[in-house]
Amino acid sequence: MKQTQRHESIIDLVRKHGYVSTEELVEHFGVSPQTIRRDLNELAEQSKIQRHHGGAALPSSSAVNAAYHDRKVMWLEEKARIAERVASHIPDGATLFIDIGTTPEAVAHALLNHKNLRVVTNNLNVATLLTGKEDFRLILAGGEVRSRDGGIIGEATLDFISQFRLDYGILGISGIDMDGSLLEFDYHEVRTKRAIIENSRSVMLVTDHSKFGRNAMVNLGNMGLIDYLFTDEEPPASVMSIIKQFDVKLELC
Repeated sequence: MKQTQRHESIIDLVRKHGYVSTEELVEHFGVSPQTIRRDLNELAEQSKIQRHHGGAALPSSSAVNAAYHDRKVMWLEEKARIAERVASHIPDGATLFIDIGTTPEAVAHALLNHKNLRVVTNNLNVATLLTGKEDFRLILAGGEVRSRDGGIIGEATLDFISQFRLDYGILGISGIDMDGSLLEFDYHEVRTKRAIIENSRSVMLVTDHSKFGRNAMVNLGNMGLIDYLFTDEEPPASVMSIIKQFDVKLELC
């Protein structure tokens, strides 16, 4: 295989899996580790991938997330599978927070067949979706509404969330670093997520595989903050070791 073809294939693999290790690429292409490292360095210089020790991930801005409508249509089948698995863990009559993000929104959709749920959310899209369920009790957080995605954030949101103690907290995330750090683009959103974590008996992180190795500027914390991780592919080895260290329940969907 020519170098240009190999480069295109590497980019395709990174897009598909979110993160690929050097060892996996060596085995896949049947070339030396030196060749793969050289390929990755060249692709990183062209900003086509993000270079990590031991592999490569999707390139990502450190300050700005992708547009909401773009994220809404990415990995639809994977998000639907994740959402159905999460919904299967939540009994009728439960109380829960549902966070900002397209995957938490997918979970809200998967909960439409449930009965008598009591839902607190800072996501206008979730609130709109669940309004038609007459047997649900829906409580919408106050605060500043972000026009780009319908998220509600700010000091008023934090004060509001702190009034509750609910069974489940359904969280999305923008990125998971190779050391297991949970990353977001917006400091205000991180504060809101922390409030949800502190006031949930069981914290469920929902994310597709593309978030592994994805960079973002603000650190929410480590895997020890969550009880469950729902995703569609096994995380990279370094993240798996952190998951085991903190005894997080991994659900592959």
